[in-house]
Amino acid sequence: MMADRWTVPGSDRPSLPGARVLGDAPADAPITVTLWLRSKSSDPPAPGAISRQAYADRYGADATDLQKVEAFAHQHGLTVVESSAARRSVVLRGTTAQMNAAFGVALKRYQAGPTTYRGHDGSISVPAELSGVVQAVLGLDDRPQASPHARLAAAPETSFTPLQVASLYDFPSGVNGSGECIGVIELGGGFTQADFAAYLTQLGVSAQTVTIVLVDGATSSPGNEDADIEVMLDAEIAGAVAPGAKLVLYFAPNTDQGFLDAVTTAVHDQSNNPSVISISWGGPESSWSQQARNALDQAIQGASTIAVSVCVASGDGGSSDGVDDGASHVDFPASSPYALGCGGTTLAGSGTTIASETAWSDSGGGVSDFFARPSWQANATVPAPPAGSTGGRGVPDVAGDADPNTGYSIRVDGQNVVVGGTSAVAPLWAALIALMNQQLGRHLGYLDPSLYSLPGYPASPGPLHDITSGSNGAYSAGPGWDPCTGLGTPDGQRLSQALAAE
Repeated sequence: MMADRWTVPGSDRPSLPGARVLGDAPADAPITVTLWLRSKSSDPPAPGAISRQAYADRYGADATDLQKVEAFAHQHGLTVVESSAARRSVVLRGTTAQMNAAFGVALKRYQAGPTTYRGHDGSISVPAELSGVVQAVLGLDDRPQASPHARLAAAPETSFTPLQVASLYDFPSGVNGSGECIGVIELGGGFTQADFAAYLTQLGVSAQTVTIVLVDGATSSPGNEDADIEVMLDAEIAGAVAPGAKLVLYFAPNTDQGFLDAVTTAVHDQSNNPSVISISWGGPESSWSQQARNALDQAIQGASTIAVSVCVASGDGGSSDGVDDGASHVDFPASSPYALGCGGTTLAGSGTTIASETAWSDSGGGVSDFFARPSWQANATVPAPPAGSTGGRGVPDVAGDADPNTGYSIRVDGQNVVVGGTSAVAPLWAALIALMNQQLGRHLGYLDPSLYSLPGYPASPGPLHDITSGSNGAYSAGPGWDPCTGLGTPDGQRLSQALAAE
C-alpha cells in the first residue's frame, strides 16, 4: 500500500501460459468495469429465507460506500453506468487511459495461442479512502473465464430424452414447477425459441416463451456451436422436466466480470424472482484470480440467504479438471461451499428401472485448493486437501446422467443431436428442485446441509442412489460420498418425501 493508494487484495493475475505482449491497449478504447463492494454488515449472511429486499437492506452495500465510489469515478472522469446496493456493485465506464490512472495499472494486449485479451501486470489499486470498501475490480482483464461443460456425442451407445431420465430417477409426479422460476447463466451462444418449441412439442410438452435477460452488453446470438449446445441443453432439459416453471436465461460476456454480474443479476432479480439457478459454465479454481473467486463465492452465498438454490456443473475434465500439471483440481464455481456441485454418471435403463449406473470417467470432482471443508461434510470421506492449501471442500455433492454415450437427445440450431457432460446435470437438478419446491410449498434453497444429513443414507432404497463403481482418474466411486458422484443420483420422490420431513 502506497501512502495515498490501497492495493485490492487478490487482484494480481498471471498472464495465460505462453502469452506474449502485443503492445499497450489503445488509450481511447472504451472499457467497462465492475467494482464489488463490501457488505454493510460485519456478520456474514446466514442461509435462510429472507426476501430479496430484506437482503439488500441488511447485507447490501452501504449507501456511504456507494457514494465514495461514485465520487472516485467522477474524479477520474469515469461514468457511473449502474450502482446497486443489493448486488454490491458499481459499474463504471471510461477509456483505457482513464482506467490506467484510476486503478494504477498499465493495460496491455496479450496473445496466448488463438486467444487475444486485455490484461495487466501486478495488482490493482484505488485511492486510500476506498481502503476496505472495494473488494474486487473486474473487467480490466477480459480474458475468457469459463468453458461450457457440455459434450457432443459422436456415436452414442444410447440416448434419453430429459423426460426419460426424470422417469428413471422417479421425479415427483403431479407437479410441473408451476409458481417457480429457474434462472440459467449463459456466457455465450444463443437461444432459439423455434427449436425449443419444436423440441418440447415433439416430447408432448407445451412450450413456454423463454425470457432473455442481457447483462453487460451481451447478446443471445446463435452461431457458436459449442456455446449454442450449452444454451439449448440447459433450456430444453429444464423446460421439459419442469414445464410449468418460468425459464429465464441470463446472457453475459465470458469474463470474470460477466460471470459475476450475471449471477448477481439473477440472484437479485426482483422482476423474475428465480428460486433456482443453474450454472453449467466454469473453470479450474487456479484459473481464477483470488478477488474474482471470493466475489462470486459471496454472490452465491447471498443466494443461499434468500433461499435460492444454485446448481453448478462440476466439470468434464475428470480429476485433473483439464489442467496439465499432473495434479488433481476441481472446477469453480462448483467448489463454492454454497453451490450444489453436480457430477456425472453413465446410466443404463428403461422406463422406471435403472439397469446400471457408474461414475462417468470424465466427471469433475476432487478436493478444493481454496475452500475449507464445510461442517456438513465433516462425516463424508473427503480425501485430504492438497498439501499447503487452505482447501478441503469435497466436490461434487450429487450427480446425474452425464456420459455422452448415454446422453440426452436435444435440438440445437435446427439439428437433433445427443449431448452429455455435467452441463446436463445442473439443469436436471434445478428442474427437480423446482418440482420439489412446488410439491412442498416452500423454497428449499441451500440444500447441501440437508442432503448430507439425510437419515439412513446411503441405505437402499433411499432418497439418493449411491454410486459405488467407476472412476474419474485419481478418484474412484465407493460407498457413501465420493469425489466422482458425491452423495449419488436422485430418487426424486423419496428425496422430496425426506426433505418434507425436515
